[in-house]
Amino acid sequence: MKIKKYSLSLFICFFCCLTSVHAARKIPFPVAVDGVIDLRGQSFVNSIPLNGAWFFYWNELINPGDSAIHAGKLVDFPFLWTDSNQYPAFGYATYRVKVLLPRHTEPLRIGLKEAYCAYKLFINGKLVALNGKVSTDKANFVPYWEYKGIDVENGIDSLDVILQVTNFAHSKGGIKKSLILGLKETISLERKRTEAIDLLLTGCLLMGGMFFLGLYLLGNRDKAILLFSLYSIVYSYRIFGIDSYVLHSIFPGMNWQITTRLEYISLFLGIGLFGWYTRHLYPEDINKKIVYTICLLCLIFSLLVLVLTPFYFSQLLNPFLVVMLFCLVYVPYVYSVAFVRERPGAIYTLMSSFALMPVFAITLLNYWGIIPQFQLLSFICYVSFFFLQSLILSNRVSFTLKKAKIEAEQGLVTKSEFLSTMSHEIRTPLNAVIGMSHLLLKNNPRKDQVEQLDVMLFSANNLLSIVNDILDYNKIEAGKITFERIAMDVAAIARNIVSGLQTSAQDKGIDLYIKVDDALTSKLLGDPTRLTQVISNLVHNAIKFTQDGYVEVGIEVRSQTDTEVILTILVKDTGIGISEEKQKVIFERFTQADSSTSRGFGGTGLGLAISKRILELQDSDLCLESEEHKGSVFYFTQTFEKTLNLHEHLNINQSPEEDKPLTGIHILLVEDNLMNVIVAQKYLEKWGATIDVAFNGLEALNKLDIHKHKLVLIDLHMPVMDGYEATQKMREKGFTIPIVALTANLPEEIAARVKEVGMDDFILKPFLPDELYRKVIHYVFTKQ
Repeated sequence: MKIKKYSLSLFICFFCCLTSVHAARKIPFPVAVDGVIDLRGQSFVNSIPLNGAWFFYWNELINPGDSAIHAGKLVDFPFLWTDSNQYPAFGYATYRVKVLLPRHTEPLRIGLKEAYCAYKLFINGKLVALNGKVSTDKANFVPYWEYKGIDVENGIDSLDVILQVTNFAHSKGGIKKSLILGLKETISLERKRTEAIDLLLTGCLLMGGMFFLGLYLLGNRDKAILLFSLYSIVYSYRIFGIDSYVLHSIFPGMNWQITTRLEYISLFLGIGLFGWYTRHLYPEDINKKIVYTICLLCLIFSLLVLVLTPFYFSQLLNPFLVVMLFCLVYVPYVYSVAFVRERPGAIYTLMSSFALMPVFAITLLNYWGIIPQFQLLSFICYVSFFFLQSLILSNRVSFTLKKAKIEAEQGLVTKSEFLSTMSHEIRTPLNAVIGMSHLLLKNNPRKDQVEQLDVMLFSANNLLSIVNDILDYNKIEAGKITFERIAMDVAAIARNIVSGLQTSAQDKGIDLYIKVDDALTSKLLGDPTRLTQVISNLVHNAIKFTQDGYVEVGIEVRSQTDTEVILTILVKDTGIGISEEKQKVIFERFTQADSSTSRGFGGTGLGLAISKRILELQDSDLCLESEEHKGSVFYFTQTFEKTLNLHEHLNINQSPEEDKPLTGIHILLVEDNLMNVIVAQKYLEKWGATIDVAFNGLEALNKLDIHKHKLVLIDLHMPVMDGYEATQKMREKGFTIPIVALTANLPEEIAARVKEVGMDDFILKPFLPDELYRKVIHYVFTKQ
């Protein structure tokens, strides 16, 4: 209620200010007395309205030289005969006045705006202006409104002014606006300024409306934006299509019936669209019933304009002013409520309402004849209003984009969490499949069983590779990938890859071999895991797309110094090749050269995309040379820092399977998945260890014997008590026994917390026998 009173008080104060300004600016010009205006003492520094007591002849069209049939009646010009309640709306009349001029040297001009609804203007017996077609009957009458500027001949000392006005269309008859007499230069300049302001403002509204309409159509489906754009476009007609009627001056002869309907419809629809816009802008702060009522009334008024004649629909303006006055108070009230409730952009809407209130107030008060038009002030208020409304919608779009960004980021977090969970859930059973396959292969199976186990192991590793590809690409996109910088033997890595994929090549009947430059004699610093991933992807792709011929892996030394070497690593094949138009897209994710459903090759289409991104993050680039049906060469050039000479390193033999180095060693295995227990237990017992099993963290705390157990292998995710909490409690009790996590999570997801709770290391599932062996030997014999 306080806000409503505040808005009403503000409007009253503004009204008082306007009337005060008008009173201050009002200059006492000479007026007509008994049909004569004496301007002989005027300098015309200011233009003078030709107001006062004119002679009025009802139902007479008096031409120059004619005598009036009836005696003229003195009326206060400008005079709407319908306002006097003495005359009907339809009819014709003549206004007459004599103007006495000083002897002047500067040219004078008379400015004449529209009359209801057609007129002829005679000065000193000459027809000087014509608007529409003046007639004594409706059949020959043609209405039209257009501004006219009439130059006054030099050297004359008086003007005999006769103005004939005819109306058979509008609900008002006569003339509402004054004739203005002044210096030609001044009158002309005032008109040009009026037209310029109207055209500039119209252009602003149209361009703003089209911009927001485009914004809505091209993506942001916010109804508030659509409604404001429609409001701007509709209301722009009121700027240059009424009052000064600039549109009629630009396009003379326009159909009066159409333009008059547009004049009223633009007002009724404009108010309705703005109300509906406000409803969508702040739906929680507005009374929907009030808005629905306003919009319904506006729609009804607009429809009546379409079906009724001008005589009837022009009478709708006065009742509609009640709706406008209500909106003039209610809209700022809504914006004030939104501001108090801290709605987005509410400060701009509140400011815009204070800019809009003067516009409507000026329009209404000018319509009632209380104040002049104040065109410049109206222009400033209009521009301020639309600028602030643009800020509101820009803020709204920005808020929507920020919200979408937050939702997208939350979606990425959800996706990462899902992929992490998926990784854990898939890797856990894969650990059992791969582990048991390795165990069976080491137990002297029959030849046919070896083939079956190889197929099973290959399929499991293939599934693991697909999972790793998806997770790797997710990490790369999220910017979470990191690179190690440790000593690696690039030639040995390539040889191991070739050796590991030799069976796949032989199955397809193709040759797979490697060529290493003899100049490569040093170990290099880099990330062996990522290098292995890149070369493996390239070799695997080459084998997959080669039906006959060969696949060659090459390592060439481009140049080297004492501290670094530049290598080109290439994978060449004699496969199907890649057409030139496809070469640009195969590095995109989920893309292959043949992307149809009938393609003859499998895969996720992530391998090349991952390899390319890994190399780009290391300042290298994956290149391609290919010819269709002849083969392809994928290669990259990378700079590596040298470490020790290859021949200075010892070849350490890892885990001879025949030995049992863990004999007499007790290990506590904490794992809730029975299959993973069996796999790990089989390996450890094969190496001589004695295993105690706990199925959750709480059971592990009860079973742990620091005098017996030399190592704890613990899963991170278990019921009752997980591995993190169990490890933390062990460390709180002062236990220093090595604890190694067994996890299907990704390293970057658990590394920090593993260290935080006091674990010594972790092994990723599915683990390879050699990796498990090295870690166990290390922590059993070197960390005691």
